[in-house]
Amino acid sequence: MNHPSIAPSSDIIAEMAEQAIAEIPPALRRHVAGIAIAVEELADDETLDEMGLESPYDLTGLYAGIPIGERSVMDVARPPDMITLYRQAILLEWIETGDDLKAIVCNVIIHEIAHHFGFTEAQIETLERE
Repeated sequence: MNHPSIAPSSDIIAEMAEQAIAEIPPALRRHVAGIAIAVEELADDETLDEMGLESPYDLTGLYAGIPIGERSVMDVARPPDMITLYRQAILLEWIETGDDLKAIVCNVIIHEIAHHFGFTEAQIETLERE
């Protein structure tokens, strides 16, 4: 696969993520309405420590917020749920695999939305294989 000579910007990655969310079936999309998307270059040391990871290139995305199964009507106001995409880790996967960049971003978004619905890693892997 031919890659452009200039790596796609954070804005382009964010646009791909918004497109991925827009293409989710409406029944699911309404449950993630208002979810925020952020694009950072790499995960910070604190995040890597929390995730038990040594390399920031091992983390392409991260869901932050309270999973639906753990929410309560008694919760106080909270910030919106957020999916953070890590641009350099995504670009490295793109280069290493040769997969379509939009497909990689979509896969990361789906993975993180599955966390939003409380899916386990094993369930997510099953979804990704299907």
